[in-house]
Amino acid sequence: MRTILFSVFVFMIVASCTQKKESLFNGENLDGWTIFVDESIISPEDFFYVNDGMIETVGVPNGYLRTVKEYADYHLHIEWRYPDEPTNSGVFLHTSGPDLIWPAHYQGQLKYENAGDFIVHGVRERATLGDSTYVSSDTLKPIIPKLNPTNEKPAGEWNSYDITCKGNTIELRVNGLLQNAATNCSLTSGGIGLQAEGSRIQFRNLWIEPIK
Repeated sequence: MRTILFSVFVFMIVASCTQKKESLFNGENLDGWTIFVDESIISPEDFFYVNDGMIETVGVPNGYLRTVKEYADYHLHIEWRYPDEPTNSGVFLHTSGPDLIWPAHYQGQLKYENAGDFIVHGVRERATLGDSTYVSSDTLKPIIPKLNPTNEKPAGEWNSYDITCKGNTIELRVNGLLQNAATNCSLTSGGIGLQAEGSRIQFRNLWIEPIK
């Protein structure tokens, strides 16, 4: 009897400490996502699409793919690679307000050799990194450099972002290395976005895990 009770107790502890991961991409279509792009230039279906089980974008013109659902307090995992010449992209966090170029958000930079830079975007949105508080305006979109030299892999190879958003804090890890940490973020929830800004880029293994 004691053995059974102990086993139940252990199971309850493990269950209470384990949060269910939610896949953000089913590998077949873009259900759960919405595409924003100038449709006079390109159709949304030709702009972001599924290619061989990956999310892919042609990269031009500027635009993005955004989750319909909004999130707060989570660990986000995303893998990306540039199959051709690497240029620019980004991961939008706490995307808020109307869809436009560009909405209010924080960004984990994916510009080649700058992954891990942190961007504050949206009028009067703010975040503190290190000893400084950065405020975005109509003319200024602060870009805060990563903490360490680039640790990205070459074009054609897969990289990973592990991003923790909890309360008003955000941490960016590139290939397992902490590259930026923000506190006092004015945005604490919103959609997750994938940016198109320059060239073809692919994404895979996107999942989110709630945290307390």
